[in-house]
Amino acid sequence: MTGRRIDQYPHTPDGRYFVVRGRLWRLSNPDLEPEERKRLVHELMSARRAVRSVKDDPEALTRVRARVDAAKRALGERGPVWWSDGAPDYNL
Repeated sequence: MTGRRIDQYPHTPDGRYFVVRGRLWRLSNPDLEPEERKRLVHELMSARRAVRSVKDDPEALTRVRARVDAAKRALGERGPVWWSDGAPDYNL
């Protein structure tokens, strides 16, 4: 998804996913404060850049991928769902 804006893709009516080539991608939690979202996105982008720079070092790659995962979980794109109505997560 590098360099692409998610608003160019269709969103599900419930506002929880966007769709690319028939695959659902979970959106970030809309209830995050703007400054927190900005900080987390910055960390995510930094970690993604770091993945490229350490791909020849398996131990460093593991650490950097953990940073990517932590940022995506904090944004609500992975891990427990951010909605509370009991609806399932279709990305499992």
